[in-house]
Amino acid sequence: MKILVTGGAGFIGSAVVRHIICNTQDSVINVDKLTYAGNLESLTSVANNARYTFEKVDICDRAELDRIFVLYQPDAVMHLAAESHVDRSITGPSDFIQTNIFGTYTILEAARNYWVQLDAEHQTAFRFHHISTDEVYGDLQHPDEQVRQAIHQKLPLFSESTSYAPSSPYSASKASSDHLVRAWLRTYGLPTIVTNCSNNYGPYHFPEKLIPLVILNALEGKPLPIYGNGDQIRDWLYVEDHARALFKVVTEGKVGETYNIGGHNEKQNLEVVQTICSILDTLVPKATPYADQITYVTDRPGHDRRYAIDASKMSKELSWQPEETFETGLRKTVEWYLANPKWCRNVQDGTYQRERLGI
Repeated sequence: MKILVTGGAGFIGSAVVRHIICNTQDSVINVDKLTYAGNLESLTSVANNARYTFEKVDICDRAELDRIFVLYQPDAVMHLAAESHVDRSITGPSDFIQTNIFGTYTILEAARNYWVQLDAEHQTAFRFHHISTDEVYGDLQHPDEQVRQAIHQKLPLFSESTSYAPSSPYSASKASSDHLVRAWLRTYGLPTIVTNCSNNYGPYHFPEKLIPLVILNALEGKPLPIYGNGDQIRDWLYVEDHARALFKVVTEGKVGETYNIGGHNEKQNLEVVQTICSILDTLVPKATPYADQITYVTDRPGHDRRYAIDASKMSKELSWQPEETFETGLRKTVEWYLANPKWCRNVQDGTYQRERLGI
């Protein structure tokens, strides 16, 4: 297969590209604008592979997308290009509207224009896979800490039929893009599939997000900011497990279906930070515990309290399960950041110094 991956220089996109090139015989055309979060250093291991091609293109540029479809004749699109940080969407929502909504519309139209010109066999085989987030569903019931473990299995989870109730400009823009993709299937017949994932973590993650920010701040002796009291709950998914799942969906998923992808790891934000501190205490010990650097700051506006994914459909229909536990995945993540200080410096240089956004 020839797979066109949008946003392939981003965190999840680069994991998808690396997975395809390293574990299959398929080819990748990586289309990425290279915004602040896009980094070709994340693809150094595959950059010289003959099955990998990079095109620096904005998904809002219809003429360039048409050129790429004609030139490369892809068998599938995996659409990951998006603005994705909630705090940034609070500070500046316009980029999210432009990229996540208009950009998705533009690539849908470019894909449709290409698809209608294919012969019947290639039309049937073609897939447009849209990668989205669990944040489109809003938030779920949040238990009190003293009963959380006791009733954990009885709490509601996001399923593929959960109604949308986005809370932030980011999640609203992603919900809009999901609706566009489904409309292009219903109205035009474009063979689309949608996936919604839980919070990803792992190597090559831009340090505006919780886990890499905490690792780097801890190592530099800086405060480890916790929003509110830190009891917000997220389901954590190791990015390489997610990449495997996405490839399963684009190659084996059923047209018109939605698949929720989660890690089965519900953790409070405070637990996540404390676990990172404990790992660092072991790997890079210092005179005082890293947890002493934890500070509590004013919560984010509209902060969702709990996300949790029911990924049983992925398991039953596509035989996918996450391979990493939260503990094994988080340790791998911390070790990667310790081993790659140059990547960390380069990705932040001149663009972001881990200041807080979205106030």
